[in-house]
Amino acid sequence: MKKFNNTIIIGIDHGYGNMKTANCCFPTGLIAYNCEPLFTKELLVYNGKYYLIGEEHKEYISHKSLDEDFYVLTLAAIAKELSTESITEANIYIAAGLPLTWTSGQKADFSAYLMRNKEVSFTFHKQEYHFHIEGVSIYPQGYAAIAPYASKLTGVNIIADIGNGTMNVLYMVNGKPKSGKMFTEKFGTYQCTLAVREAFMQQTQRELNDHIIEEVLRTGKADIPKSDLAIVKAVAAEYVNGIFRRLREHGYDENTMRLWVTGGGGCLIKNFGKVNSKRITFEEDICAAAKGYEYLANVQLLAGIGL
Repeated sequence: MKKFNNTIIIGIDHGYGNMKTANCCFPTGLIAYNCEPLFTKELLVYNGKYYLIGEEHKEYISHKSLDEDFYVLTLAAIAKELSTESITEANIYIAAGLPLTWTSGQKADFSAYLMRNKEVSFTFHKQEYHFHIEGVSIYPQGYAAIAPYASKLTGVNIIADIGNGTMNVLYMVNGKPKSGKMFTEKFGTYQCTLAVREAFMQQTQRELNDHIIEEVLRTGKADIPKSDLAIVKAVAAEYVNGIFRRLREHGYDENTMRLWVTGGGGCLIKNFGKVNSKRITFEEDICAAAKGYEYLANVQLLAGIGL
């Protein structure tokens, strides 16, 4: 986290697979209850309701402000980040992001959604929290992850941010983003998971647990029969081919451009792709985008924009 005067800047990456802050990561999902549930390890109590954080899988929605879920998950993310320094009460500036081509059209609504309560109190992990929300800034996904060193890039670079819900592609020339060359597609890693489910059912007439699928996609292996593993690997390899097919459709040339891969999709390319690794850089830090949002917000505030 970064601090500006008496305000703490909290960068939050609202992914469909995981919520990330600069120092924390947890599954994007929750279950709401009207009374206290049996298991309370990740329990957040807000506005008279009980929420188990990290449960289930958040369904993909194109506008993250359409329901209550991402607001509650935002409270949990702030609490988790502040708990790393045992802070329970603070002035907060939220720095978040949206897919590249959606940012300009949705940032006002998403900012208002996150800013709707300037004073907010809740309980998480049986600890009471109280925040004053000083402001919100929304930045483009993908770019944020490389923002701290973007100005040092030379030549033509392609930033591919492959998250759980979307794939965002941004062209940069000599460190400068090209606003006319950015693309967002609903081709995140969850699309690969869905394809694995379908192929596995067709070929075996059995279901494969999503946690096993995720393990294979992340590591390339799992404690399952070789024949089952082969099905997952084949689908994953085709998904990676789809990534590069889409990149080429947007003008990517591996011989003359350098590719920077951020987001969870990087592990799929490494595990299942046949690529020229000398011209590809993988951002290994899953929290890179959240840190980038903090960096951009700090630059903005130091320049006198905001607050």
